[in-house]
Amino acid sequence: MPTETQPRIAITYCTQCQWLLRAAWMAQELLSTFTTELGEVALIPGTGGIFQITCGDELIWDRKRDGGFPDVKTLKQLVRDRVAPERDLGHTDRAAEERK
Repeated sequence: MPTETQPRIAITYCTQCQWLLRAAWMAQELLSTFTTELGEVALIPGTGGIFQITCGDELIWDRKRDGGFPDVKTLKQLVRDRVAPERDLGHTDRAAEERK
């Protein structure tokens, strides 16, 4: 059962653009990775080309601001940095380190 201290991720997606499947896939990836660290992942329908992801009150991704959609590795790293900064994401982190 989620606690009040566990973060809430909200993915607001455009229904006109039919981005529900993309939003649901990203939600599934986050829930599979952060099985005990997240309190909730919410899908919020919107319009006008919106695709935003928030962690608590912080906007961590905006399609218009950030130029498109995050790849799943980037999204997991953004969430990890906020909810479990000490956590190793395994191959996701190693691939990022190798590129440096």
